[in-house]
Amino acid sequence: MFTAYTADQIRTAERALMATLPEGTLMRRAATGLAAVCAALLPRVYGSRVVLLVGSGDNGGDALYAGATLTGRGAAVTAVLAGSRAHEAGLAALLAAGGRATGHSAAAFSPGGAAAPRHGDALVTHETAVWGGGGDADEARRAVERADLIVDGLVGIGASGALREPYAGLAEAAGRAAAPVVAVDVPSGVDSSTGRVEGAAIRAAVTVTMGARKTGLLVDPGATLAGRIELVDIGLGPYLPDPDVTALTRASARGLLPRPAAESDKYRRGVVGVAAGSDHYTGAAVLAVGGALNAGAGMVRYAGPARPAGQVRARWPEAVVTELDAPDVDAVGRVQAWVVGPGLGTGEWARELLRRVLATDVPVLVDADGLNLVARDVSLLRRTAPVLITPHAGELARLTGTARGAIEAAPLAHARAAAAELGVTVLLKGSTTVVAEEGTPTWVNGTGTPWLATGGTGDVLSGVAGSLLAQGLGAREAGACGAYLHGLAGRIAAAGAPLTAAGVAEALPAAIRELNEIPAASQR
Repeated sequence: MFTAYTADQIRTAERALMATLPEGTLMRRAATGLAAVCAALLPRVYGSRVVLLVGSGDNGGDALYAGATLTGRGAAVTAVLAGSRAHEAGLAALLAAGGRATGHSAAAFSPGGAAAPRHGDALVTHETAVWGGGGDADEARRAVERADLIVDGLVGIGASGALREPYAGLAEAAGRAAAPVVAVDVPSGVDSSTGRVEGAAIRAAVTVTMGARKTGLLVDPGATLAGRIELVDIGLGPYLPDPDVTALTRASARGLLPRPAAESDKYRRGVVGVAAGSDHYTGAAVLAVGGALNAGAGMVRYAGPARPAGQVRARWPEAVVTELDAPDVDAVGRVQAWVVGPGLGTGEWARELLRRVLATDVPVLVDADGLNLVARDVSLLRRTAPVLITPHAGELARLTGTARGAIEAAPLAHARAAAAELGVTVLLKGSTTVVAEEGTPTWVNGTGTPWLATGGTGDVLSGVAGSLLAQGLGAREAGACGAYLHGLAGRIAAAGAPLTAAGVAEALPAAIRELNEIPAASQR
């Protein structure tokens, strides 16, 4: 399982660790790890052209020290100093090793790099940006265009909001360059605590993050810009608090996934009820039942109108089907969890069926039309047994009265707020799926593929997570494991090409096999 932390949590831990170490130790550890990752990305270090984009903070210092190491191994390293200050000792080390610098702070040194400043000397030179054209600006642009590798040390984990000039322009220049970009700690322009992006931002091939992962590296849009994440251990572990978010690895998903024992029967393996579908949306019932069956439930009991019931019976003869003439679930039989809502409709019949399902004493997953009905009367969610809701941004917007765009820009914050406001577990679907429950670290899921953005895949996810609820997982665990398994099945079903929701349901056994085949200790 991966854990991640906010900027405030990281800084507090760093202060505690630094109090026990000689000055500069942490930066040297970080720079050593950064240099090693950079060297591994180059076909060869000797003769390679490396450009450092350097801001005024410690991330810039990490980049400068790493640049000094690469210079010592024969790379031609140029530091583009974007701020009016630069880390003094780091810049001195780079220049002493034979690297070059251009930009705001470079004028504090002779071209040969000999005159290192005393500790504490400010490197403030001219206050006017030089990136408008000519001189340093042209040299910086040429360096970026010709680079074999670009290192982003523009801003650190404490930065928020849109990048200002010259940082924004350098981020855009790096985006146009052919060279891969290595970000230090977090890509510049990405809020390290939330993943938000408000303007230009670095798109990294690799992000080398120091001490611990940052929340913004696991949540889109930041996660999309981070590329591969390499964690450098600088000794922060003993000083870290409870994580802000967690993310399942294959090994931890495997650990959560229920398995039958020798004494298991179909009832012990979990019985899930599915109340879904209508005369207009018959397919939703078929897909939700398929997700539940293929995610390992011992039995699936379907309850719904005659038309979807007939289709479920034809497609899934394993399901126990009850045709409902009235919106009542008493005749369905005992279940250990319910899935309600996909394709149900929003009329009075559907509302009464939803009310009766929520009146039971077992966990309930509410999705799709069930959420649209709840948006009209959130009191329906007030119950003692667990509730897992699985909205996309539009459905959550209707539930909470928040603008959809605001939710899409900050999914983590809005999922948490909804969980607290509604008293339920929230699985917010999106490019990063967020599973929030009040009082616990939020889980995020990064499996899946953009091909999953097609009709019906959410119905399959409802069946998967509902199946896991019936098999005994808590709402938060069922949501996280269900999202992971659904995303993995989506990748298998797509294999780089378009998929269908039915294909995702059919790929679930292969996804479960893939999880069960890896060693328990694996962190792939």
